[in-house]
Amino acid sequence: MPIALLPDRAVVTVTGADATPFLQGILTCNVESLPEGEARLGALLTPQGKIQFDFLVSRDREGGFRLDVAAERVPDLVKRLGLYRLRAKVGIAADPTLGVAAAWNGAETAAETIRMRDRRLPALGERLYFALGAFSADASEDDYHAHRIGLGVPEGGRDFAFMDAFPHEALMDQLGGVDFRKGCYVGQEVVSRMQHRGTARTRIVPLVFAEGAAPAPGTEVVAGARSLGVTGSMAGGRGLATIRLDRLGDALAAGEPVRADGRIAGVEKPAFATFAFPADTAAAG
Repeated sequence: MPIALLPDRAVVTVTGADATPFLQGILTCNVESLPEGEARLGALLTPQGKIQFDFLVSRDREGGFRLDVAAERVPDLVKRLGLYRLRAKVGIAADPTLGVAAAWNGAETAAETIRMRDRRLPALGERLYFALGAFSADASEDDYHAHRIGLGVPEGGRDFAFMDAFPHEALMDQLGGVDFRKGCYVGQEVVSRMQHRGTARTRIVPLVFAEGAAPAPGTEVVAGARSLGVTGSMAGGRGLATIRLDRLGDALAAGEPVRADGRIAGVEKPAFATFAFPADTAAAG
């Protein structure tokens, strides 16, 4: 029943009378339908539809919202949200009093801890918010990321570069991070067009190495002389990689093995994914 502190995460709060319509009009996810006790994946995009920030959104006890975001991105997120505020009656601020943790497999925590179901996947468990410095854990940050990687769930800054990836490429459409039925938001036209035309050829998918640890992030993934993509976060013999699925299909059809750092790798489709995949598994060897 592991609990892991996530010191690389922090909380930004959005409060005030207009908090719901303000976020509803700019984020990819639906905050109007967000129930209490749930943390939902969302993003703020560029007008061109690329991910500027990804986060988990949840309601707080006073009717506002928490954005659980990469700690190093907090100042930029606060500044960017402020540019969209205009005359909306909202307060936007970092909350330095809250720490972030993750719990999975039914871990128990203190009663004063705020617990939110991680809506991306049931197996991810819960996000925990607590008074910073007043919490202990029995698992490491690396343990959490190994768990996340094992499930095939990407994270911004680790598995894709901000300002470079579309939501479909980062599997946000597969993990509940995009609402295709809600009204307009920043970058919505591009994302909707990719959805309706089925033009997302690049996806983040798991890589599996039969022997040894997976290579470092940023390692090129190839088949023959052709580049398929690049690796992201890794844990043991598994990792995630951004892969051109059309090129992977060509490689499989030609019988060419997939390699990274000179070693053969299996390429898997995440268990939760519904997008078309060249094969159920490209087995190592």
